[in-house]
Amino acid sequence: MPETPTTNSATYSAIPTVKVNGQLNDKVTEQLLSMKMCEHEAGMSSLELRFSNFGSLAGGMADQIFEDGAILKLGADVIVYAGEVTSPTEIFRGKITALEGVFPSNGPPELLVLAEDALQAARMKRRTKTWDNTTLANIVQDVASGASLTPVSSGLDTNIGTEQQFNESDLHFLRRLLARYDADLQVVGTELHAAPRSQAQRSTLQLDMNSQLHEVRVLADLAHQVSQVTTTSWDFMQGQTISVTSSTTSLGPGSGQTGKDLLPQAWSSRSEHLAQFATLDQSDAQALVDADFAQRSRRFVVARGIAEGNPALRVGTYLTLGGLGPRFSNTYYTTATVHRFDTNKGYETAFTAECAYLGTPS
Repeated sequence: MPETPTTNSATYSAIPTVKVNGQLNDKVTEQLLSMKMCEHEAGMSSLELRFSNFGSLAGGMADQIFEDGAILKLGADVIVYAGEVTSPTEIFRGKITALEGVFPSNGPPELLVLAEDALQAARMKRRTKTWDNTTLANIVQDVASGASLTPVSSGLDTNIGTEQQFNESDLHFLRRLLARYDADLQVVGTELHAAPRSQAQRSTLQLDMNSQLHEVRVLADLAHQVSQVTTTSWDFMQGQTISVTSSTTSLGPGSGQTGKDLLPQAWSSRSEHLAQFATLDQSDAQALVDADFAQRSRRFVVARGIAEGNPALRVGTYLTLGGLGPRFSNTYYTTATVHRFDTNKGYETAFTAECAYLGTPS
């Protein structure tokens, strides 16, 4: 699959578009110095906008131009679009949570605007609650409602029994449960998306070295790879011991040899026993060991790189990296991105992506 061009024009003009409270503003556009948007697995993106806070006022005077609080103010809604300026793509939607004044000795004053997406409301809502005979989909729906988001979930309708939220924020509680069942969540516009990692695929993209892929480091690390994960517990309802071994094959995209395949060549087969969790029944225990094994396996090969700025490169993207040789050229699952723009380097996207497979050397 060839690279998808970032633009159909002869030049790539990718200055971010910023809307504050739903409106474009000339001062915001003209004074923007840099943009940085960070996202990762388990949701809640953050944004930093840096503005020059000095310019011409009405009447020909020059002074700090954002100090009237009319535009950039705490609690204001902010939306950022990135990519080709003629058809930009939304990459962030949230509220301004902090303002920082910067007054350097050798330059004009600056204003930093910090924002978080809608999951900020779930991060701040802490409670104690017992969830009886619930599903992950029910919990996602409740958290989404509290954050004024529309829930969009799939594959999370299995009854997980009774869960205890004890003095936890809604976001921490939901993240903890989703990780236990190997699922992820992300805010997409005004929706809260949640699904098992095996079903989470936001888009597909190819980047080739010395083209849109500017630089990358890829690490294949056997240090935390295991042949199996086990746990033993007690089923109070059945009155019997539970002993389970991981059996998942949900290892994400890519091809080649897994860490489990290569372990016997380097050392020997080895097992990881989970003793720090209490499980309820056989299915709960099986989900626990499968999730741990899958998460370990997928981190066998990790790529960290910088690419030409691309709003399509997001958490959940199946990212094919080419030109890295037979061992490291593969398809990876993107777990974190940083979209950044400044007036010196333009628009770049840094990423972290993982793959359970190492290619065969030529």
